[in-house]
Amino acid sequence: MKVVVSARLPGRIRQILDGHEIVEPAAGRFDEAQLRALLMDADALLALLLVRVDEALLAGAPRLRIVANYAVGYDNVDVAAATRRRVVVTNTPGVLTAATADLTMALMLAAARRLGEGRALLDAGWRGWEPEQLVGLDLDGAQLGLVGLGRIGRAVAERARAFGLTIVYSAPRVIEGEDASARHVPLDELLATSDVVSLHCPLDATTRHLIGARELALMKPRAILVNTARGPIVDEAALAAALDRGHLGGVGLDVFEHEPRVTPGLLAHPRAILAPHLGSATRGTRARMAEAAAQSIADLFAGRRPSSVVNPEALG
Repeated sequence: MKVVVSARLPGRIRQILDGHEIVEPAAGRFDEAQLRALLMDADALLALLLVRVDEALLAGAPRLRIVANYAVGYDNVDVAAATRRRVVVTNTPGVLTAATADLTMALMLAAARRLGEGRALLDAGWRGWEPEQLVGLDLDGAQLGLVGLGRIGRAVAERARAFGLTIVYSAPRVIEGEDASARHVPLDELLATSDVVSLHCPLDATTRHLIGARELALMKPRAILVNTARGPIVDEAALAAALDRGHLGGVGLDVFEHEPRVTPGLLAHPRAILAPHLGSATRGTRARMAEAAAQSIADLFAGRRPSSVVNPEALG
């Protein structure tokens, strides 16, 4: 079987896919034209999140049987179109949970303790310590509101409890069996009562711009917003405006509405802690993601059910 790997990836891909034809770039990633040409007779695609797997791409790949997405999210894939063509879509949940939760805490801590403003003060010529200089948020005793309580949300809650934060969460349903200290509340209540709001929901039609001008206005003055989920969950223009008004204490963002472009009002803001989509960026995590995606392809070709199928109806 011909497997197209859209970018040069770490991990034991070749060992896992031994016996199949693997087509991958020598370095970097294939551009759109190269990828479409390679997919004309491909049986599998191991795709980066940057690859838009839409109706047009699928129509140009008539032999394609599986799209193994190198991410836990799959908003880059038209799953309905893939299912109609009996193309299996898989993702990589679980392997990046700890790394993303760690980065969430890093952004939260940096925003709470105003580290970005601190560095700017040093660059401008710091004149020494003062009692009320850049005072930040006390996390011990503060409330963390988690929007979504999947694997990553639960991992963040576990870490946050060690810092003394109390946890509430908003989700479409109450998560059974969770620690009683994580309390389910409506989204509006979570926004109005939390000192830190962290987003961990998937991106779909119901969550695009879930956090807009209205929701930001509900948040406490000086509260902190953290997003390591997907950029379009937040209306970035509204977020920049809220920061400019001084309504929020800070934001920590690893994802952006129009990646790789960042709204200029955020890029230049002293209370914005920004990272270039580093949630899964550890050596071990990135390798395990590639291996999980490759294993999904190998399993399907061997007649086994892949472990993380997004559209099981495509299996037949």
